[in-house]
Amino acid sequence: MGVTRFGLQIPNFTYPGVADRDLFARVAEIAGAADESGFDSVWVMDHFYQIAMVGPRTDPMLEAYTLLGAIAARTRKVSLGTMVTGVTYRNPALLAKQVTTLDIVSAGRAILGIGAAWNDEEHAGYGFGYPPIAERLDRLEEALQICHAMFTQEAPSFSGRHYAIEQALNFPRPIRPEGIPILVGGSGERRTLALVAKYAAACNIFGDLSTVRHKLEVLDRHCEAVGRDPATITKTRLGGLVIADTADAADQKGREMARARGMDEERYAGYVIAGDPDGVCEQVGAYLDAGLDGLIFNMHDAQDLEPVRLAGETLSKAFG
Repeated sequence: MGVTRFGLQIPNFTYPGVADRDLFARVAEIAGAADESGFDSVWVMDHFYQIAMVGPRTDPMLEAYTLLGAIAARTRKVSLGTMVTGVTYRNPALLAKQVTTLDIVSAGRAILGIGAAWNDEEHAGYGFGYPPIAERLDRLEEALQICHAMFTQEAPSFSGRHYAIEQALNFPRPIRPEGIPILVGGSGERRTLALVAKYAAACNIFGDLSTVRHKLEVLDRHCEAVGRDPATITKTRLGGLVIADTADAADQKGREMARARGMDEERYAGYVIAGDPDGVCEQVGAYLDAGLDGLIFNMHDAQDLEPVRLAGETLSKAFG
């Protein structure tokens, strides 16, 4: 297995009947259900406001790395990462230190998920600069180089246009000798997928089957340009999952999810896998046949725990 086969993303911290003081206990239960049932990774968003696709901007949002450190103490097996950190939110050397600390706390289970950032509203609210996309991608490339160096070298130096480090120490070292795997999120064909080919252990994209096939073809061309075997990159997709014991029950839950998230039929169809266990496995198999190595899911009803357990058990039994 590469960086991940099947991951559970927890993007939502609004649970009916759960007070703020009890919020982490419920999140820990969700992560624990994923850990015990067969998911191999757990992810949280690196946002400060809730995003429109999930809920109102004023819904609760927990800071990602504090939360991941706490989840690490409540789980045993799952890898842990952000889906994904915005490069503009943290100095890259500090980010490398945070992720290395997560690796130590979790006994070697950290993943660095990172991307170019996109949420201009929370940048303005928190006072982060929000440069044009070309500069954000330039910053991402420099951050990838700095983080990789700090994961694999004892005292690296780097001088770029936007960031610099001078013999930066990062002790204790990451648990794994090869360093912490880096996943780049995003589907931009000219720059983002080129950065994946040059620097990343994994990538994450969005889209339906035809979009996934196209993006992977683009990534193959970028890999060929830099002399890299695409098979050395774990290729994943983020989407929604609705699973129930029967197809009819899954359909009803899916309609509830679409209504809650304001998703029209086309958007829902391109983002969500839904059905009974056999139907879900058939759809997952099609994405794996299209060239993906893994899928990462968020679940609208994850707080109920049983759907998480059903999903983890179904996927691990069918696909290993």
